[in-house]
Amino acid sequence: MSEAGGATAADFFSGTKPVEERHRLDEARLDEWMRANVEDYRGPLTVSQFKGGQSNPTYRLDTPDRAYVLRRKPFGKLLPSAHAVDREYRVITALGRTGFPVARSYGLCTDDSVIGAAFYIMSMVEGRIFWDGTLPGIEPGERRAIYESEIRTLARLHQYDPEKIGLSDYGKSGNYFARQIDRWTKQYRASETQTIEPMNRLIEWLPKTVPTQDRVSVVHGDYRIDNMIFHPDAPQVAAVLDWELSTLGDPLADFTYVLMNWSMPHEGRSSLGGVDVASLGIPTQEEVVAIYCKETGRGGIPDLDWYFAYNLFRLCGIVQGIAGRVRDGTAASARAMEQASRAVPLAEAAWRHAVRAGA
Repeated sequence: MSEAGGATAADFFSGTKPVEERHRLDEARLDEWMRANVEDYRGPLTVSQFKGGQSNPTYRLDTPDRAYVLRRKPFGKLLPSAHAVDREYRVITALGRTGFPVARSYGLCTDDSVIGAAFYIMSMVEGRIFWDGTLPGIEPGERRAIYESEIRTLARLHQYDPEKIGLSDYGKSGNYFARQIDRWTKQYRASETQTIEPMNRLIEWLPKTVPTQDRVSVVHGDYRIDNMIFHPDAPQVAAVLDWELSTLGDPLADFTYVLMNWSMPHEGRSSLGGVDVASLGIPTQEEVVAIYCKETGRGGIPDLDWYFAYNLFRLCGIVQGIAGRVRDGTAASARAMEQASRAVPLAEAAWRHAVRAGA
């Protein structure tokens, strides 16, 4: 998996490293399981660990004739409903059958006795990961095409009828935003390490102002440019990664989460706030809305400030979960502490959008 983009993020997140002591697997048991369960598998097996993967530790498995990826639950104490690798496996399997760009799924193991936690095996997709949303080193025309592919791929995901692809029961019925606000409030409270007043205000305000939901689709839950692999030589999405937060829900949750990157301050990752995107060839926020609406038959996206407040609230819940795992000793990344420190500024930014939305 070759990387592209900003050196700082790439240094931290791209490529592999030797498996950390606390993340070691029983490689003999894994090899035995793969011989029995993975089509055409032939060892011997060489295991390394990807540097990225805050949430579910992720490994590269090399054999003499191909490479695989293993995603597993963390070891130790976990929040309820978190780290559902069986759901990740189910959604990439269903989407793979449609031709949607995902890694090929090879097998799921829910028996903790094999390596100490549930895991699944998928193909290793070769290509480019862009850790920096400004796409340094890429020509402006290709930058635009890369972003257009990102948005059109999301629109394609949102056009599938969940029932027709075997995912009719992949999420609960009812208003997605109401469910998510409730879920992330509970996760936030379970991981709370400090009092963040704007979060308390959001927890009170958001459920009272939930927009009407008019469509249901598979939603990825963390769709951004550094969660996908692009073809090595073409501005085209080869595989969308990291389906841990996917479910059935309101596609506008996914889309406005992506769109937020155009207003959040650029810090060397996927956000583009403060960047002169037009000069780089990157579509503007308005152009991105137009591309998505054209692909999905929408007339426009209303109330962006409400959606941005919600998305930042949810991000705060996620990073607070990382803070909780730091506290509990189960965080999977040395950079987890730095991630956890983002909770307060995220909550403050969310509340600013809420005020603009009428709070």
